[in-house]
Amino acid sequence: MKANRKTAAAGITVTVILVLLCTFALFSGSVSIPPVTVVRILLGREQGTPLARIIWELRLPRIVMAVLAGMMLSAGGTVSQAVFRNPLADPYIVGISSGAVAGAVLAFMLGLPDFYYGLFSFFGASGAAFLVFRFSVRWGRTDTSLLLVMGVAVSAFLSALTSFCMYLAGQDSYRIVIWTMGYLGSASWDRIALLAVPFVLGMLYFLYYRHDVDALLLGEEEAHSLGVKAGRLKQRLLLAVSLLAAFSIAFTGMIGFVGLIVPHAVRGLTGNNHGRLIPLAAYAGGMFLLFADILARTLIAPVEIPIGVVTAFFGAPFFLALAIRMGGRPGKGGSFGY
Repeated sequence: MKANRKTAAAGITVTVILVLLCTFALFSGSVSIPPVTVVRILLGREQGTPLARIIWELRLPRIVMAVLAGMMLSAGGTVSQAVFRNPLADPYIVGISSGAVAGAVLAFMLGLPDFYYGLFSFFGASGAAFLVFRFSVRWGRTDTSLLLVMGVAVSAFLSALTSFCMYLAGQDSYRIVIWTMGYLGSASWDRIALLAVPFVLGMLYFLYYRHDVDALLLGEEEAHSLGVKAGRLKQRLLLAVSLLAAFSIAFTGMIGFVGLIVPHAVRGLTGNNHGRLIPLAAYAGGMFLLFADILARTLIAPVEIPIGVVTAFFGAPFFLALAIRMGGRPGKGGSFGY
């Protein structure tokens, strides 16, 4: 009951903050729009004006894209940590994001439509995920050192592949550079529709197997004793994580650490009950990425900071502190007993 009250209070808090952030994001930008005018536009009393186009075609899609991408990355990070039974696991850390970037860049080089960006990203992300998973598991448990080493190795190889594609792109390489640093300026309602489908499918899948995900934290032997086929479940969950991360990255670029920071912040309120943890972490992830995007657009306006740089400023110190904390507690590097 106490955890339920904490979860409800956290959900209300995130909702209030999210509404405030959305409101501020609508008003802020290189073009100043009075609040009264924004309200009139949203109520449909001003149509076809330049300010109306800014709201409906630029700012609103960007807000929705930020929230949706943040939810996808955070939910994927939450489940990744359960699959690997490791608090350092995250699509950015274990190479999934690098695989998605490589796939999207390949689609760009081939001149394919938007949908194929997500599809190629998914192939790259899922391949990277299974490679890291395959070589970081020893005797049924995830080895933290191997996880990080494999994640770095796979990410380095895929980054080299991406750099080679950028070299071949010639004058168009600047577009890839901007995108790889995290960019929400290309948000559109069509791309949001492409993101919404994998998001809904992935979240439904995670929530359907929420109790099995809880069992994974006990270890494979304990999960088997509870009737959970841990190996097959982990593979399917990694596919779902790759789907969410791939489509998010395909349209927003490399945005790291969202799936690392947010699940840890939320887990302190919900515990390891994934029925509460997954939806609240996703919700908070959307709030966090929208906050980061607002900072990216306003800190040194009119110049826009890549959003991946902003999240790295938050995430890198957090990752370092978490790694040091794990290193100081022998025997608990691969568990959630911290």
